Amino acid sequence: MVDPDAASAFSALTGALDPPMFIVTVHVRGERDGCLVGFATQASIDPPRFLACLSERNRTYRLARDADRMAVHVVPDEALDLAELFGGSTGDEVDKLARCEWAEGPGGLPILAHCPSWFVGVVLDRRPLGDHVGFLLEPEAVSSTPPASALGLARAKRIDPGHEA
Repeated sequence: MVDPDAASAFSALTGALDPPMFIVTVHVRGERDGCLVGFATQASIDPPRFLACLSERNRTYRLARDADRMAVHVVPDEALDLAELFGGSTGDEVDKLARCEWAEGPGGLPILAHCPSWFVGVVLDRRPLGDHVGFLLEPEAVSSTPPASALGLARAKRIDPGHEA
């Protein structure tokens, strides 16, 4: 059990950070979806690995459980509307991909038109990490057009989530 004082102090510490936001998209058995992800990071240099954590409560996670790949998009700072769509609505109620521009990418994955920096990763492992599940990805295809700046958590915090974390 976590000490409530430590949990509060940890929340204050992490709340002051401004990590980049990502949108993860999946395609499984003809179904597509995506969600805004704030818990994600490079996990290894050699071999290259990335860890994307998805909430167990959203539809994207339910699809991703069976996905062999996922696309990870860096959200440009000027794409707050896209972050609001993927973070402020749930795929259980809204077809998010019907409300934005995208093209089919590797493995049939949706690649978002307004996120020029993205990669497709092969899912190597899935690990429960509290209320999120970590997906360890090996990059397979990459489009690198770095945005002037990525949307950070500080701006994304104002998005009302489409479901509880």
